[in-house]
Amino acid sequence: MSYRMTEEERQKFLAGVHVAVLALTELGRGPLAVPIWYGYEPGGDIWFTTERDSHKGRLLTEGARVSLCVQTETAPYQYVSVEGPVVVDDGPRDVSVAIRYLGPERGMAYGGSGSGGVRIRLTPEHWRTADYGRS
Repeated sequence: MSYRMTEEERQKFLAGVHVAVLALTELGRGPLAVPIWYGYEPGGDIWFTTERDSHKGRLLTEGARVSLCVQTETAPYQYVSVEGPVVVDDGPRDVSVAIRYLGPERGMAYGGSGSGGVRIRLTPEHWRTADYGRS
C-alpha cells in the first residue's frame, strides 16, 4: 500500500495553516533548518517573509535551492515536503502571512512592526508526501 498523497491531496494539505520547517544550505556547516509561517494557494508558489539582515535572509539568495517540510503534529501523521528555487522580492512589506496565522488585527500589528523584510517565493519542483492515515 502506498502512503503517498495524490496531487490534489498534497496541494490541499499544503494550503492548510501549518508551521513549516525551511532548510537551506549553509556553506561549511550542516543545512540551516528553521520554522516559518508561509502562504500557499494550490498550483502556485509558496511564499514567506524574512528580515533581509537575519541569518536566514542573508543565506536566501536569488535562485538558491531550498527545502520546505510541513507536517501534522498528531497521529495519523501527514507531511508534504517540497524542494525548489527561490526568488527574492524587495517589494513592500507583505503582512498576508502574519494575517493568515494571527488573524487581521494581530496580523497587522505583528506584520507591520518590522522593516527591511523581503518576500521569498519558492517554486515547488520536487514533492515528497505521506499520509499515514491511509488504511
